[in-house]
Amino acid sequence: MIDLRTLREDPDRLRASQRARGEDDSIVDSLLELDASHRSALSSFESLRAEQKSMGKSVSRSSGAEKDALLSRAKELAAQVKAAEAEAEALAGRLDAAVAAVPNLVDEAAPHGGEDDYVVLEEVGAKPSFDFEPRDHLDLGERLGAIDTERGAKVSGARFFFLTGVGARLQLAMLNLAMQQAVEAGFVPMIPPVLVKPDAMRGTGFQVEHDKEIYHLPEDDLYLVGTSEVPLAAYHADEILDTTALPLRYAGWSSCFRREAGSYGKDTRGIIRVHQFDKVEMFSFCRPEDAAEEHRRLLAWEQAMLAKVELPYRVIDVAAGDLGTSAARKFDCEAWIPSQGRYREVTSTSNCTEFQARRLSVRHRGEDGKTRPVATLNGTLATTRWIVAILENHQRADGSVVVPAALRPYVGLDVLEPVKK
Repeated sequence: MIDLRTLREDPDRLRASQRARGEDDSIVDSLLELDASHRSALSSFESLRAEQKSMGKSVSRSSGAEKDALLSRAKELAAQVKAAEAEAEALAGRLDAAVAAVPNLVDEAAPHGGEDDYVVLEEVGAKPSFDFEPRDHLDLGERLGAIDTERGAKVSGARFFFLTGVGARLQLAMLNLAMQQAVEAGFVPMIPPVLVKPDAMRGTGFQVEHDKEIYHLPEDDLYLVGTSEVPLAAYHADEILDTTALPLRYAGWSSCFRREAGSYGKDTRGIIRVHQFDKVEMFSFCRPEDAAEEHRRLLAWEQAMLAKVELPYRVIDVAAGDLGTSAARKFDCEAWIPSQGRYREVTSTSNCTEFQARRLSVRHRGEDGKTRPVATLNGTLATTRWIVAILENHQRADGSVVVPAALRPYVGLDVLEPVKK
């Protein structure tokens, strides 16, 4: 959540952030009013409680009529203290709920605008040139015996699939390569739970009551994660981290689940937009002053992986209106998809500053002995969607696909050949 000190000391910054996101900036005035009411109620409660304590001492020293009067006043005071405490707690609850609904402050360097107002930072690699009509990933995958969406739909419904044979080998190769790179860079490998409690979802920045993308198991009140960012963010909840050990970097390998509730009719062919996929996700806890530099590091590690699988791609700076609730700034890498003649997102890295850590109470102790929230960042290192780009960019006229050199030791093949039927 946002820092209340920022709200009090620089409300115009929050107003500007809300406008950049395309959100209502009048919430700032409502928050200021609620915060002032809460502080006033808290002050009244503390003043009455102090008087109550003083009254107790006076009663013990008095006698006769004076004592009777003081006892009567003490009874009155007890009721007032109880009422004042209840009012302060109620206002605190309303303030917490209101603040929790406000997204993170947008980095001032992020482009303004909506989904189509991103800024292209760089384009890397040459787009493939074919002397034949390139097939799409599903056509290639079916010929290779790598992807089976028909049986996926039969077993589980639309937007589910089987990775079979070389398809499964290709995914395992890609994710193992990503994990190896992460370990070499100093990340701690993790296989986190994919079912989490509501506090973990809310703490990471998801509005679970209104988010239609999340799968919920009501009987257990658990949520299937759409990214291992969630369990990794909550891993150190309610802890004080050793400042000298920062940054703490984790690489989580997990299956991920998304309902894709708002994507009816979009990307229905193949495995671009599906309900279940696998991913290796980087996650970092660092000092807030180091977050911007750490963000660039995560992007560089993503680019290193894309270079290893030999994909042409571009890096975009996502506009403020297209940022998620927790992100202050986000960079996406988009790979070229020949069959569509356009770039599609394959990685994303977000700087969430102190937003998630404040919600999850993840802190570090400064040189002055005081505890402060850390910063959190995340970034995709490899995911199932990469199969789309790998198959399409490395295809040959006969329907075979050349395996990128870095993946060959893991796949065990140099070329994926069509299956004879």
